[in-house]
Amino acid sequence: MPDPKTKITIIGLGLIGGSLGMALKAANLGDNVEIVGHDAEAGSENTARKRGAIDRAEHNLPRAAEGAAIVIVATPITSVADIFKQIAPRLTPGTVVTDTASTKAQVMQWARTELPESVTFIGGHPMGGKETSGIDASDPALFQGRAYCVCPSLTATPTAIKQVTTLAEIIGAVPLFMDPAEHDQYAAAISHLPLVVSTALFSLIRSSPSWEDLGAMASSGFRDVTRLASGDPDMTMGIWMTNREAMIHWLERMISELDKYRQMLNDAQDEALLRMFTEARFQREQFLSEPPARRLVDDAPKVDRQRMFMDMLIGGKLAENLERMKHLPKVIDQQAKGVVSARSEKRRKSFAEKIEEGVRRDLEKLADAQAQDTDKQESQ
Repeated sequence: MPDPKTKITIIGLGLIGGSLGMALKAANLGDNVEIVGHDAEAGSENTARKRGAIDRAEHNLPRAAEGAAIVIVATPITSVADIFKQIAPRLTPGTVVTDTASTKAQVMQWARTELPESVTFIGGHPMGGKETSGIDASDPALFQGRAYCVCPSLTATPTAIKQVTTLAEIIGAVPLFMDPAEHDQYAAAISHLPLVVSTALFSLIRSSPSWEDLGAMASSGFRDVTRLASGDPDMTMGIWMTNREAMIHWLERMISELDKYRQMLNDAQDEALLRMFTEARFQREQFLSEPPARRLVDDAPKVDRQRMFMDMLIGGKLAENLERMKHLPKVIDQQAKGVVSARSEKRRKSFAEKIEEGVRRDLEKLADAQAQDTDKQESQ
């Protein structure tokens, strides 16, 4: 009798779930791995199977999770708690449950209250996406080079954590350890605020009595900045419901920043405006050419991630008997120090213009000051 296949279940076959399935299939994990998909819409299940994102569909949600080594919940945030409730009785002890939701603190709370203690939950958030949604928009390269935030529960085993981080690496992402509250604050700034600003800008212009002329003039700039307004409203609602305080914090800071520009325009501070635009351009080019990295793993020699992932899946049933991870705060702290170190690297030369040279010198002084502060902290 042949050995039973190792089962990976993806719940939610939209853009993220479909792309995850396609990326895992492209990783060639072998014939002993079966990727099972579930979606509330049977049409999405059929499309996912035809597109090669899953091996088979299981429309009964509890059965889809039953016997799985890993369960990935890739639905809108508003559905996550109910899904946890439905699959909890059918989860096998030792199963690793993870998610892809845009906020983490609330999801981690739902996992604590709804999932059995015999399974391990690892919060996840791949920082890849599009303004379009649904299985038809899925792309196996969606996560290439993107951050994949990993938020382990306090009781997570090292083996379970490694399974999720290795899964992230297999699909081409860069795993990052993050505390759930830290994640939600940062995601509000880097992901959710742009969504709101994009939507607000489009709503403002669209509601103008001059919309027909404005729309006729609109070109790439307007389209690029308002691209996120075409996103899934359910996703946006979930973000608001589970991350209100962080969103309000960053919206208030954005309002203050815009008011600063308004005041400079009102006072005809042309030189100050020029300097701010120049500095922003310089810093953005630095970000694009040398983005800060906070890797979960160090630069060790490359290993066979597919083989490692398979070995861990096969041994996953024994994970609950392993020693619990006791030093996660230290690991997170070490990674945080890595951020500061990466940011303190010497910047490349800037543009020839005089004002830009001044901006560069100021930024280098700031970086040196930050590095000195970091050295003092590490020596204490």
